[in-house]
Amino acid sequence: MIPSPLIEVRGVTKRYGEREALRGVSFEAAAGEMVAVIGPNGAGKTTLLSILAGIQPLTGGDVSLPPGGVGWVPQQPALYARLSVAENLELFARLERNLDPRAAVAAMLEQTGLQERASERVERLSGGNRQRVNIAIGLLSEPTVLVLDEPSSSLDPRQRERLWRFICALSRRGRCVVFSTHNVAEAERYAQRVIVLADGELLFNGSPDELAREELATHPGEASPVHSGPAGPDFEGAFVEFLRARGH
Repeated sequence: MIPSPLIEVRGVTKRYGEREALRGVSFEAAAGEMVAVIGPNGAGKTTLLSILAGIQPLTGGDVSLPPGGVGWVPQQPALYARLSVAENLELFARLERNLDPRAAVAAMLEQTGLQERASERVERLSGGNRQRVNIAIGLLSEPTVLVLDEPSSSLDPRQRERLWRFICALSRRGRCVVFSTHNVAEAERYAQRVIVLADGELLFNGSPDELAREELATHPGEASPVHSGPAGPDFEGAFVEFLRARGH
């Protein structure tokens, strides 16, 4: 049985004057699904995610979101360095007019595993822990959908691994997670589905394996630059060739 979508995006467009940042983008996402939005610089990834999060309005089309709302996690942590972890969370809980900010903070510290860091000032945290606090702020309203813009971009490999374990655990508990990344290996490893954007246009919507197979299918009998090994086609190579074959 196919689960009902939590997010439905239909023909979304976004214009900035004469420039069209998004052109008729449509897709769906379900509970517990990890969806990666990938593409070259200027593809419209952040624009799409910010529309999902309600940060900016769309120009055309329609977006249907769940009653539980959307948690937004921008690329740069929006934190107050001189406040503690708990103080940051309480401040944002109050800004969201949470009826019981202290209870919300206690629940979020437990959910994110940050109890031991609660009294520590944010400026003393590692990059990975700062990003966990950033995500915790996005979760304060208990949203059913979490939208993350380049969540691991400034982290070292060990910090990235820990962060993705945390994000994947949120998905397993039923949250729909939509994230953008320039690291296509992350999309292949963690997402059940990838959305490929280029110049504001949706070029692909499917699993990482389907994208790799589609690219190999365009080179039947040819010497394709996409390499294949014991684990199957090289996803990054397939992605690059996919874009090149479509003029990007």
